[in-house]
Amino acid sequence: MSGYGADAPILIADELRHSFGRVPALQGVSFDLHPGEVLGVVGESGSGKTTLVRALSGELVPQGGRVLYRDREGELLDLHALPEGRRRRLYRTDLGTVRQNPRDGLRMTVSAGANVGERLMALGQRHYGSIRAQAEDWLARVEVDPDRLDDVPAQLSGGMQQRLQIARNLVSGPRLVFMDEPTAGLDVSVQARLLDLLRGLVADLGLAVVLVTHDLGVARLLAHRLMVMQHGEVVETGLTDQVLDDPQHAYAQLLVSSILPV
Repeated sequence: MSGYGADAPILIADELRHSFGRVPALQGVSFDLHPGEVLGVVGESGSGKTTLVRALSGELVPQGGRVLYRDREGELLDLHALPEGRRRRLYRTDLGTVRQNPRDGLRMTVSAGANVGERLMALGQRHYGSIRAQAEDWLARVEVDPDRLDDVPAQLSGGMQQRLQIARNLVSGPRLVFMDEPTAGLDVSVQARLLDLLRGLVADLGLAVVLVTHDLGVARLLAHRLMVMQHGEVVETGLTDQVLDDPQHAYAQLLVSSILPV
């Protein structure tokens, strides 16, 4: 824990490498993420951004490199080297993942309240009344009518499912959240409301976030810093406005000019 302080990184990606057959998806990707910082990851389809978030969120074990997380006591943990039980607990308490398709991040056969309550039970809570009250509070916080607490996710609209997934992830008080295209596939008006919600929650809770998005407008609105990927490599990184307003790398220039599909 030598040198640990309030501004020490909460997440360190160290030389992450992964290939699918002969196709490289991650080629030595490294970065630090600090508490309260939102890092946007952009690039065209196939650039490696989805593979990166899968490696960070525990869905994929990279073939090389490490993902280091600084826990609440200041100890740096190699997430992929932890015993399975401890790793799973961390991903259910300290870390969260908001997926592009909420059906991949929710249990579709149980109620909205149970989806939120499961994370509280992972923290050791067992009092039904308290869990239900907290679930109702979080539904209201993400602008889902608490009267929908006993509805299953399939009874909710796509935008409500995404907000429910956010509540499920944030109710446990995580310090770090991975978001993979959280606004994709939503109507413009629903997307705008969700972005306002996310921006407020990230600021209020002081979350560290890795945000993967194809939408540069979303990146500008939410991300403090931007990382541009091409063929599994980071080709440019910097403050979001600097990268979007004055990109230096030729690929980043094409991306910002909307010449490349994302």
